[in-house]
Amino acid sequence: MKTPLLRLLGLGTLAVAGLSAMNFATAPAPKMEIAAAPTVYDFTVKTIDGKDVKLSKYKGKKILIVNTASKCGFTPQYKELEELSKKYGKDVTVLGFPSNSFNQELSSDSEVASFCEKNFGVTFPLFQTVAVKGDDATPLYKFLADKTKNGAVSDAPSWNFCKYLVDKQGHVVKFYPSKVTPLSPELVADITAK
Repeated sequence: MKTPLLRLLGLGTLAVAGLSAMNFATAPAPKMEIAAAPTVYDFTVKTIDGKDVKLSKYKGKKILIVNTASKCGFTPQYKELEELSKKYGKDVTVLGFPSNSFNQELSSDSEVASFCEKNFGVTFPLFQTVAVKGDDATPLYKFLADKTKNGAVSDAPSWNFCKYLVDKQGHVVKFYPSKVTPLSPELVADITAK
């Protein structure tokens, strides 16, 4: 007996049986390219003397990204950052990003560079002064502070000398507030962990 729906469609029992007996070849689903999640390696920044540098240049080691300032109570951390860079340089590259987001940075990049070299002997890479919070934050810092983009951390710098640890593949793995010093056992353990 034909169902009313089949009768309406004009399909008889034999036609339906024929359809069900047909061998439908299924084409393989098209392969979809899934874009890799962004990493810090996707960013290009300017050195303190104005040259473009792709952060992919630092592949192969962990990276410690620090927002720095010259007139802050935490400014002496420059000394520990330099010591960390020298002592653990095989494991990590320290990158300093001067910022006036908290109104404690010198007025020009050349002054910052001179201050850091003269007072702390800084040899690790320093970059141009950038905004690190709010709508004015540089694209790198917007990425660092947004878990939906970096996959791990949702903390924006709350003050100078906040730190982000990036793994050897360019993924953000941890945020440290200003009070966590560069040579703290916690930070050194995270840097030297395999």
